[in-house]
Amino acid sequence: MIDILFNKVKENGVVCVGLDTSMDYIPEKILSDGRNPDNALFNFNKGIIDSTKDIVACYKVQIAYYEAYGIEGLMAYKKTLEYLRDEGLICIADIKRGDISTTGKMYAKAHFEGDFEADFITINPYMGLDSIEPFIDYIEKNNKGLFVLLKTSNPGARNFEYLESQGKPIYYHIGDRVLEISNKFIGKSGYSRIGFVAGGTDAKDAKEIRERYENSFLLVPGYGAQGGKAEDIKSYLKEGNGAIVNSSRGIIAAHLKEETKLEFDELAREKTLMMRKDLGYEGNI
Repeated sequence: MIDILFNKVKENGVVCVGLDTSMDYIPEKILSDGRNPDNALFNFNKGIIDSTKDIVACYKVQIAYYEAYGIEGLMAYKKTLEYLRDEGLICIADIKRGDISTTGKMYAKAHFEGDFEADFITINPYMGLDSIEPFIDYIEKNNKGLFVLLKTSNPGARNFEYLESQGKPIYYHIGDRVLEISNKFIGKSGYSRIGFVAGGTDAKDAKEIRERYENSFLLVPGYGAQGGKAEDIKSYLKEGNGAIVNSSRGIIAAHLKEETKLEFDELAREKTLMMRKDLGYEGNI
């Protein structure tokens, strides 16, 4: 799976479209076909996917936006993941789970098979390495992947993640220990199926993280709305690869911020192409 993602980046660039879809983003044209979240959220997502699938590496679906609308929202989440798989597209379920023992196994089962199956999921390692262990069977036997929270892009990251212990910040302690596991799952691309989430708002940190974890594929949030700049984020890349850069609102909610004659999906495509170019990729279009 990590080799498939690596090749997608080679073909289409590093953009990961975040489907953090709120009912507030849905145009009236879609709402007129059904205002229930099940139909509206999925039909909006389908429009975004169809307009961008040839110019992105993958999609990240943030489960909270669907849980907020109850059963109908989770039906839209399920249908979105199914549609991505049916189209042969890579899906990351942004669930940030982090628990141990049988509870962790149930999270793995819930998001690596069945109704909510995804190719990669995000997990929170702060309970320790035994919060990663329940997912390992799926990585070994089912070609699944993880993005483990390393250093996030929010201001509150400095409350805990940057605290120093034994001469290095907490996030390096996490990364170094996770690396002991991830090095067992390196593909032909030279990257592991266990990668990291690394915020894209600090060029110095980006350069150090890239050098320290050279075989770790990175999921980089923070571009655009959170202040991450292309020149900073490029420090995470190795020869234009080795990372995917997520943008959610900047792409899927662009139609709410600009006066334009373009439909929401057309504008999403335009913003995606602009982001690719900003990150140094001219590519296949």
